[in-house]
Amino acid sequence: MKNILNAQWIKSPRCVKDNEVVFSKKINIKKDIVSASLEVTSLGVYLAKINGERVGDFILAPGWTSYKKRLQVDTYNVTDMLRKDCNVISLGVAPGWKAFTYFGMHSGDSMLGFSEVAALCALTIEYADGEKEIITSGGDWTCENGKTVYSHLYNGYIYNPAFVDICPAQALVFPQNKKNLIDRQGEKIIEQERLSPVEIIRTPSGETVLDFGQNMTGYIEFRIKGNKGEKATISHAEVLDAEGNFYVDNLRSAKAQAVFVCDGKEHVYKSEYNFFGFRYIKLENWSDEVKKENFTAIVIHSDIKRTGYFECSDERVNKLFSNIIWGQKGNFVDVPTDCPQRDERLGWTGDAQVFVKTASYNFDVEKFFIKWLADLRADQTPWGTIPHVIPGVFGPDDNSSAAWADAATICPWQIYQTYANTDILKDSLQSMKKYIEFIEEHSFDGIWCRSWHFGDWLNLDGSSPEDCSKGTDKNLIATAYYIYSSDILAKTMAICGEDNAEVLEKREKSILAFRREYMENGRIKPEFATQTACVLAVHFGISDDIAETAKQLNELVTECGHLKTGFVGTPYLLHALSDNGYNETAYSLLIREEYPSWLFSVKMGATTIWEHWDSVREDGTMWSTSMNSFNHYAYGSVADWLYGDAAGIKLDENRPGFEHVIFAPVTDSRLTYVKASIESRKGEVRSEWKTENGKTTYTFTVPEGVDATVILGGEETKIGAGTTEIVK
Repeated sequence: MKNILNAQWIKSPRCVKDNEVVFSKKINIKKDIVSASLEVTSLGVYLAKINGERVGDFILAPGWTSYKKRLQVDTYNVTDMLRKDCNVISLGVAPGWKAFTYFGMHSGDSMLGFSEVAALCALTIEYADGEKEIITSGGDWTCENGKTVYSHLYNGYIYNPAFVDICPAQALVFPQNKKNLIDRQGEKIIEQERLSPVEIIRTPSGETVLDFGQNMTGYIEFRIKGNKGEKATISHAEVLDAEGNFYVDNLRSAKAQAVFVCDGKEHVYKSEYNFFGFRYIKLENWSDEVKKENFTAIVIHSDIKRTGYFECSDERVNKLFSNIIWGQKGNFVDVPTDCPQRDERLGWTGDAQVFVKTASYNFDVEKFFIKWLADLRADQTPWGTIPHVIPGVFGPDDNSSAAWADAATICPWQIYQTYANTDILKDSLQSMKKYIEFIEEHSFDGIWCRSWHFGDWLNLDGSSPEDCSKGTDKNLIATAYYIYSSDILAKTMAICGEDNAEVLEKREKSILAFRREYMENGRIKPEFATQTACVLAVHFGISDDIAETAKQLNELVTECGHLKTGFVGTPYLLHALSDNGYNETAYSLLIREEYPSWLFSVKMGATTIWEHWDSVREDGTMWSTSMNSFNHYAYGSVADWLYGDAAGIKLDENRPGFEHVIFAPVTDSRLTYVKASIESRKGEVRSEWKTENGKTTYTFTVPEGVDATVILGGEETKIGAGTTEIVK
């Protein structure tokens, strides 16, 4: 990024709202070119073209950041796209994330107004004779409204191929600070897969619906002719209702529609500025014959490489794992969103922190989280609070919720653990300190008790399932997370060469306060006793008698026969059990098929992870319309137990990045085999066990330069690089 700093921001001189604006300039080239590069960014999402050909494969560029503080610039090599003679460079820009309405209340991280967009670019050409020419955006560019006559993140788009802006206008130059410009830091978003319809359905209510067999994030590429003036409409949905009709109530206010205004000519078209979360589409005003071959669902997500795989003898668990993978793909679209379909799609910190370990095993997300955590630090308030969503479209807040704001400590720590990236700790250290200081200022006698919290969100301890945040005492949760995050801070300070004695001293005081307030004789006091309370006391190492608290947890689970945990307790539930000898209970929870369980959604036909344990009930009715996503990855955090316990691939905290691997698989008679692999920075780590005729064969694969410890039946064995087989 260099010459773009000399360019001028340009916007339309006319009042525009929710539509594409196209900026363009003609360039006459008379000499031979050696190289040419295009630097471009926008307020909104852009599509760059040279001579009508798309530049690069990025979609929804430049992505979503805290625009006022950080705006990414993309640089493309366009040498082969320019020709001697006349060239036309164009930048189409639509609102995207820059200007959208959240629940009709919030206008996004707006910099120009509700829906205005702007562009900034520089084309640098080096000629064979040594001359260099720099062409920048400015007032000499032409500006017109594009053929995407409506574009909205939640509602979708309207495309009119016959639309012509009959009053082209010069672009308006306006002063805008360029200090927020940065080179691209995150992964680009690209088209990843193409899915064909598996079925054309005529619903009981007479709707024409296509089923793509997989809940996904992306858009439809379609072939259409239609009748001139006809507004052919594609609506998007995740599920059908109990009667088999198209269901969109869970989208709330989001229309999620693609509208194509037919001109009587045949077209093949796909979205340029929008995306949807869907499995099904409904066609309306579609006069063409509906054929499967005329529709393709294009899957999009950030360009993260798949690194983790899991398989076992239970096909239901395999389907669960597939759903977890699809949930991550559908929600890792530049930021880790909660859901991709309804009028939300925000980077909720709580979802990200509970899933980050699983995320980093499934895919290479180092670069993805480096970018998102930079936005987290940018949006953190001077007094230390972390917004509930990043980018922080709700604005600054005097409060931080435990387990949500702890993304500031947990996410960088996990990225360090998975990838041995010490820079992420150094970059995050001051942010961690500010957050911990905020907690201490809102604590009394070691208990974090002076803040508002989400609690164990969507747990089943409340008097009814609609009591989303009731159940486990919120101050108990908050204090437990303070203890956990202060431990991470202390370790981070040690790695960064700082004295952590004061942090450790305050942490110890809080541990004693937790035990005094919430525990008695190694158990959570009856008035506070929930599965999540026990899980946190065990997994965060707070209890003064881990074995007794784990026993209490096992009793609570076996008494009711199922899990009752929400967003806070679920990620650690199976760990707290299996780490303390309750392997059978952990496996029973994993393979339970009745509600509530992970496999209930599998039994009900899910292809991604649901927001609720019963987003669809046994009778086909829905949990609710107000908050019911069918692509919500948080409960998919169970995959890190599948990797780390069922398959037994564990990190060594003191030698991160899989420099030293610990293999400690937990077997169960209800499975005959388990195998998993993780492509680490050191190479592929694999673990497999298979039981036949009363004997179990373990096979471990260690990459070159890595050593490992195998723990089986309490016995430790050191192994080196290569493949090792052990029979027990």
